[in-house]
Amino acid sequence: MSTTTHTVTGMTCDHCVAAVTEEVSAIDGVSNVDVVLATGQVTVTSTTPIDETALREAVEEAGYVLA
Repeated sequence: MSTTTHTVTGMTCDHCVAAVTEEVSAIDGVSNVDVVLATGQVTVTSTTPIDETALREAVEEAGYVLA
């Protein structure tokens, strides 16, 4: 298992949290995504290390920016 924490900017509501969670969860190997709206922190748990590019693309697909 691999767990990493990242910061996502631009989220302002629960819909934002749901969008980021949905997109990041779709990355191969991701088993859990925990998004904290107040801080913008996104903790990703996966079976293998997550490719930074895939993570950035998933966050951008949701409409936000991986800081």
